[in-house]
Amino acid sequence: MSDFTSLITRAEALLARLEAVLPHPLSAPDWNASIAFRYRKRGQGGVLEPVRHIAPLALADLKEVDTQKERLLRNTAQFVAGRPANNVLLTGARGTGKSSLIKACLNTFADQGLRLIEVDKADLTDLPDLVDLIAERPERFIVYCDDLSFDEGESGYKALKSILDGTVAQTSDNVLIYATSNRRHLLPEQMKDNLGATYTDDGDMHPGEAVEEKVSLSERFGLWVSFYPFSQREYLTIVGQWLRHFGVTEAAIEAARQPSLLWALERGSRSGRVAYQFARDYAGSHALPTDAAAGAPAISQDVPDGLDHA
Repeated sequence: MSDFTSLITRAEALLARLEAVLPHPLSAPDWNASIAFRYRKRGQGGVLEPVRHIAPLALADLKEVDTQKERLLRNTAQFVAGRPANNVLLTGARGTGKSSLIKACLNTFADQGLRLIEVDKADLTDLPDLVDLIAERPERFIVYCDDLSFDEGESGYKALKSILDGTVAQTSDNVLIYATSNRRHLLPEQMKDNLGATYTDDGDMHPGEAVEEKVSLSERFGLWVSFYPFSQREYLTIVGQWLRHFGVTEAAIEAARQPSLLWALERGSRSGRVAYQFARDYAGSHALPTDAAAGAPAISQDVPDGLDHA
């Protein structure tokens, strides 16, 4: 009898060890805990973690991106209203407001049932399970992937491609993919890819299969929103906005013009992110009242890159 009991004990221990390494089905979080969630790998499975502190960014805070703002706002409004809308790829220069615009849209439509789930590109292989989990929810979900690009052979590429357009099962109409990237073609392009091109008798060139494959993922996003480097005038406008936000006087803002341009020159970029970083430095070094500096949210045209209020 003791041998049998020992065998049962050992079997239970073995099963416990197996359960620890076997994949677990994705479980639903407390959907009332937040308007934004992060998908995180935990062992062989994954969990949805509520984001406790959302960056309080409003659409009015974003300057010099009016065309991009209008396009994304319209698409998101259609989606929230239950009308047809597109998956969106926001591409272009770094620090120009791509991720910030998505956060601002979330804050704008959260009261109407919009929710956001941030997924790292390394975890996109689990995207089908995530979509299945939220398919029957009454809320409208944006699955958000920041700074998206792939190297050759990365597994998340095919999972995202299938979800966007190509799987046998239709994706639920309460889910859209919003992704940001510094490049429009999400796979690296190499000179050798052009060797497969063919030419007609008229001299027209037709890209080879390798090139077609690399542009196919971007083409599955129904809406492309492009961002461009800011001009000096646009950069100074954003600097002035953030300096006013931190309580700097108009006279001090005018005096900060040249230092802000030097700051951008040293950074090699005129972007909303650089403008915000300059404004924090300038406001802090010019001894603003503590309450003015403390009340300013740590957000900008594209800073920080996550959802949290830093």
